[in-house]
Amino acid sequence: MKIFLDTASLEEIKKGLEWNMVDGVTTNPSLIAKEGEKDYRKRIEEIAKIVKGPISAEVISTSFEGMIKEARELHSIAENIVIKIPMTEEGIKATKFLSDEEIPVNVTLIFSPNQALIAAKAGARYVSPFVGRLDDVGNPGMEIVSEIIQIYQNYGFDTEIIVASIRNPEHVRIAALQGAHISTMPFSTLKQLFKHPLTDIGLQRFIEDYKKAGLKW
Repeated sequence: MKIFLDTASLEEIKKGLEWNMVDGVTTNPSLIAKEGEKDYRKRIEEIAKIVKGPISAEVISTSFEGMIKEARELHSIAENIVIKIPMTEEGIKATKFLSDEEIPVNVTLIFSPNQALIAAKAGARYVSPFVGRLDDVGNPGMEIVSEIIQIYQNYGFDTEIIVASIRNPEHVRIAALQGAHISTMPFSTLKQLFKHPLTDIGLQRFIEDYKKAGLKW
């Protein structure tokens, strides 16, 4: 399973790359604004300079014509820019158009298997089911992911599933068990993947035993 960072922080991206843990990035205007950056295109360009894998950058327009214009502008920044398109009628129309132009699309704001099916039929390279937001309204998000995986396997779709709106390491574990292609997560969740209390306890005991024994390196 590939791991993407859901962020606009250059510092977080660089750290994830240092760990050899980050295969790509997903971002959006909200995340960029959170970093205090006013120039949306500038931050995408900065991310593209350090990330070799896919970078999902979101359009702002909700009309077909506006999405196409913004998508072309974003994709002109770098070949690895993937265009995030919302799951709407206009968005699916734009997804088909851009896919025919060989501009990769990540259909975002997926909340049902039917939406994922429509996106795949339109030629989406990726779909992003938002599992955390589904959990928030009492609809188990990871069950939706499992159903999308089954549908794609039934019909041989090449569309990859990006498990998004991840809130904790448990989402990552289940996604990996289910066979999801990608999990995109905030930097805080990525750091949690390293952690387990027994690891910390075991390391502390090793250090204490080393000191007690008077061992020298």
